[in-house]
Amino acid sequence: MFFSVAVVPAAIIPAAPAFAAQASDSQVSDSQVQAETLPSYQQDAELIKQTFESQLYTLPAFKMGHYGLRMYRQTQDHKYEAAVWADMARVASRLNYFATEVHTPEQIKAYSAERIARYDKKKDVRSDLRYEETIDQPEYLYLGVDLLGSMARANEYGLKHREDEKLRQVIRRYDFKAFATDHGLIRAWAAQLANQVYWLQQLGEQDVVAEFIEAFKATYPDSQDEQLTDQQFMNKIYGMTHIIFAAAEYYQHSVNEADFQWIYDYYRDNVEQILARSKEDVLAEVGINFLLAGLEDDPVVEKMRKAIQQSIDREAGMVPAVNGSTDLEDGEHRNVLAIMLLDWKGAREVPTINRDPEMFSSIPYGLVRQ
Repeated sequence: MFFSVAVVPAAIIPAAPAFAAQASDSQVSDSQVQAETLPSYQQDAELIKQTFESQLYTLPAFKMGHYGLRMYRQTQDHKYEAAVWADMARVASRLNYFATEVHTPEQIKAYSAERIARYDKKKDVRSDLRYEETIDQPEYLYLGVDLLGSMARANEYGLKHREDEKLRQVIRRYDFKAFATDHGLIRAWAAQLANQVYWLQQLGEQDVVAEFIEAFKATYPDSQDEQLTDQQFMNKIYGMTHIIFAAAEYYQHSVNEADFQWIYDYYRDNVEQILARSKEDVLAEVGINFLLAGLEDDPVVEKMRKAIQQSIDREAGMVPAVNGSTDLEDGEHRNVLAIMLLDWKGAREVPTINRDPEMFSSIPYGLVRQ
């Protein structure tokens, strides 16, 4: 059998450079196809949700409530109601204990001494710093870290403790400005102090927000960023994110960018440094800060979303710790932030006893309507 061979004119044979360009175009197309086959941000948020929600009610009440309340505020899905009730029960238990067992100066002193001793037993840098900076004023742990947080959470639900006035009298014994403007405490507790000054304002007690922000800026001048350890750099960013979170009453309200222009400008000017020096918790919080201001199209949001997406351990279905741990209890905070960043659904003032009365048909003992 004979085969004929067609002769191709040389003029129509592609030159080598054109062939190379063609190959390059093919490679670009392959890369584009690969990128298009990656999960969407929303799909990755769902992956993390499935991991945590399959075991949500095995977590301690604080972690369960932290997750459930945030997801309810995002979605208003009734499946989170039991976790929200568990959070209310935890708050009621704490306030019941403080109202009956820890309210005199002597009781507070003993309680605070026991609390601060726990930090002395831990050996990480942050715990050492917190012990050193708080040992001379341990009552800060009782007032700021414990009492205020529980009272503010009850307030967000439209509730208060049945001995609310007794607990408010405890708050009034202290000038919180002394804590809020202490540079050492800011270096140890920046994010917590940001929460606390806004909680005081929310409760209609002391208003030291402006004084705290002034002291915070003096503690962490931008010109000295390069001199900070990574731990202190993250404490600075963490403090900034919580100023906005606390002002928004934790995903209940949007914020106005202009009211916090110094923070948003800093994020934009230092985004690469933040990415290089911060853990995933902090990166997610920076991104959510922009979402709370309605700035979803800001390039910083996309950078933070990509960083979080790339950090996901797909076999474990979650964002692991820096050391690779995929422990659900330790990772709850980090991962609920990742979910919100990747699939943001807006800020809503829920649940409250007035807007969602069906969720408050059985109020934990000790809490009453405001």
